Amino acid sequence: MIISVGDVLPEISFSHIADGNLETISLKTLTRGTKLVLFGLPGAFTQTCSALHLPGFIYAAQALRAKGVDHVICMSVNDPFVMKAWDDAQGASLAGLMMLADGDSSATKALGLEFSAPEIGFVNRCKRFSAYVDDGVVKVMNFETKPGVCEFTSGETLLAQI
Repeated sequence: MIISVGDVLPEISFSHIADGNLETISLKTLTRGTKLVLFGLPGAFTQTCSALHLPGFIYAAQALRAKGVDHVICMSVNDPFVMKAWDDAQGASLAGLMMLADGDSSATKALGLEFSAPEIGFVNRCKRFSAYVDDGVVKVMNFETKPGVCEFTSGETLLAQI
């Protein structure tokens, strides 16, 4: 079942590299008593993700914080080392974003957001989405309807919805 407005986020964990150390981060811990933006995308270093989706949230991060958002989180079905390299290349953490890896796609599956396109090497990847979550409850949820597009799920769109 696909996560939707009104649902409570499930207990899922991600991998993350901080200060050179590999950490496991519980989404339940991050959401408790906080407001956060969670967005997911098919893959680090891919064309639309690198040119539009991630940069849009980097650009919107300060305005999202001004609206009371505590965390801006990017998730992708990649390993934590790839997510760290992508962060370094894009400057996401410098803008205050957290880059979380869903290496085995278990978090993506728990949210009901997996898709596969084996012809381009994508297996159990995350559908492009953006969400606003308050104390673990999904308040806004956006999905793209076409591959390679970032309109409904952009940082600017979500910012206007909060």
